[in-house]
Amino acid sequence: MTAFLEKPPASAATWCESRGGSIAEQFGLWPPQPRVAVLIPCRNEEVAIGKVVSDFLRALPDATVFVYDNNSTDRTAAEARAAGAVVRREPLQGKGHVVRRMFADIEADVYILVDGDDTYDAAAAPGMLRMLLERQLDMVTATRHGAARGAYRPGHRLGNRLLTYFVGRAFGRGISDILSGYRVFSRRFVKSFPALSSGFETETEFSVHALALHMPVQEVQTLYRLRAAGTRSKLNTIGDGLRIVRALATLVRQERPLEVFSLAALILVGAGVSLGIPIVVGFLHTGLVPRLPTALLSTGLVLLGFLSAICGLVLDAVSRGRKEIKRLAYLAIPTMEWQE
Repeated sequence: MTAFLEKPPASAATWCESRGGSIAEQFGLWPPQPRVAVLIPCRNEEVAIGKVVSDFLRALPDATVFVYDNNSTDRTAAEARAAGAVVRREPLQGKGHVVRRMFADIEADVYILVDGDDTYDAAAAPGMLRMLLERQLDMVTATRHGAARGAYRPGHRLGNRLLTYFVGRAFGRGISDILSGYRVFSRRFVKSFPALSSGFETETEFSVHALALHMPVQEVQTLYRLRAAGTRSKLNTIGDGLRIVRALATLVRQERPLEVFSLAALILVGAGVSLGIPIVVGFLHTGLVPRLPTALLSTGLVLLGFLSAICGLVLDAVSRGRKEIKRLAYLAIPTMEWQE
């Protein structure tokens, strides 16, 4: 029997492949080992990328490390290739474009996404991977903890806390570091994720996608280190922060339109009524409408408020349909059965 499993007849192998799996998978003789892909988007990280690749290959020797070079002008690609990574290129500038390309191109069971600046701890990857597999999660986020002085700038820390608070209020709590660049994803998450962002706001998309579809997620605390000497962060506190806020506002409007348009309706109707009450009172006493422009403005605001409420109801139905479609796309991808 052992000899048969180690070298099966061609007919048996062909029969099993026609049914969508190997002999081991068809007969349940042992669980298949997960295919793990480490995804590293980077630009001009020649100083750090070699160490990042080596650390992850040491921590996960069976994983394949993919480095996507986003228009680097230094030796990033050469250093990554020399360290043992599979190097590919994405010409569209921006982390969101790179993530979209990686998620579309790479086939694996588990995906580990990490920055190429050597600020995250590769030694945490096996534990995050085990947590995702054993608990059948869709995302494990590494929350930055014990950051060295200067590694986590105060502006970035404050912005992250504010954005995390607003995401929690809008979509539910469960992720305390929505801008973390170190995450582990299931295949279900990756292949159902509608990557629409072009820049660093893609991390916000990760969190909203998981929370909106009520996916099982967990967090682990990991060390956050200083960048390698001679390198600098590509994140602009003001510019990228505004882009992230704009992306979050768009996501809230798309995912929670009833609340957004109901709030607008409440403001418009409240303003219209506050302007109209004195006019109505005056009309009841004198039978005249002396401030006709104000009366017209009040009427227009109230009408706009009711129109906003109707738009919210219509868009809420559309949003529910979109969410059902995304949920069906998520469920169409089979979950991975794994045991050690």
